[in-house]
Amino acid sequence: MGLLHYAPVRTSIKICGLKRPEDVDFAVNSGVDALGFVFYPPSPRAVSPQHAAGLISRLPAGVDAVGLVVNASDAEFAAIRAYAPITLWQFHGDESPEECQRLAAGDPWIKAGRVGEGFAFADFSLQYRQAAGFLLDALVEGYGGGGIPFDWQWIPEAWVSANAPRVVLSGGLNAHNVGEAIARLQPCAVDISSGVESAKGIKDAVLMAQFIEAVRLADSKKPMR
Repeated sequence: MGLLHYAPVRTSIKICGLKRPEDVDFAVNSGVDALGFVFYPPSPRAVSPQHAAGLISRLPAGVDAVGLVVNASDAEFAAIRAYAPITLWQFHGDESPEECQRLAAGDPWIKAGRVGEGFAFADFSLQYRQAAGFLLDALVEGYGGGGIPFDWQWIPEAWVSANAPRVVLSGGLNAHNVGEAIARLQPCAVDISSGVESAKGIKDAVLMAQFIEAVRLADSKKPMR
């Protein structure tokens, strides 16, 4: 169905940072909506465009292949495009709205916001208004949330309600806290990486299954609309 297919009674699930075919297969067979592939060389979860292409070839129609980039150059972006059939771009660095729009070249894209106390949500969504989605991650040193949750109370209820079809919640999620996150915020989607790993870049089938089960349990408790 894709990451940003919004249905109030069903939360989309994205698992990010995959490197192994068996992890891709398990996630797909478990019914996830999107898988993320990291094209940021300093990351322990980084993959080459060629390796990503092989992993993406295992995805059925309807499951998004999300390409995560951090301040990628034109040449780096072109190299990814040459091999990996990305369906949704995730800009996770300091890219301006104009850079995101130019690099995506007509493809849908989401922009990561690094949320700390006082984060200007209204300004962020206005600045990146052409984005298909807003991914909320924790503000930590470097890029990426570091598997650390941020205080969900910082997210204005009016903002998340107005932008629900585009909100992807990330940052330290796991099977134990995702239910509370969904109940509180009702995001379009949730995104997880380190919370389903046995080691960096190595996904754990049991943890993935528990996370997916927790999301679906939370969905089952949503009021019917």
